[in-house]
Amino acid sequence: MAEKEKKAKKDKQGKKKSPEPADGAGMSIAAHPRAARRVAQAKGWGGLIGFLLGGYLSLPTNTFVDAGLHALAAGAACYVAVWAGAVFLWRHLVVAELRGRQHELLQAELERIRTGATS
Repeated sequence: MAEKEKKAKKDKQGKKKSPEPADGAGMSIAAHPRAARRVAQAKGWGGLIGFLLGGYLSLPTNTFVDAGLHALAAGAACYVAVWAGAVFLWRHLVVAELRGRQHELLQAELERIRTGATS
């Protein structure tokens, strides 16, 4: 039976597949209501600002085709860079939010125990 499970975990190339988390088993930036929206906004603004800045700075090349290509490249690069930064930032913010909520729950439980023990 274990032999079949090992074979089932391998894909066609013989590499092991990464284990898929069960529903609700892990944290996800995409599942967080504020984080997903803010990361999407940051990606949009990063790409737009990169495109505009890259286009403006490459206008002295004397050809609009070169300026357009530079603007597209700068927009794509800024899009990816801002996306990575936003995910990094929100990952830390979500963890901090979870730790704060855990601390609040522990404080409430401790207070409930203290008041229940003295009564």
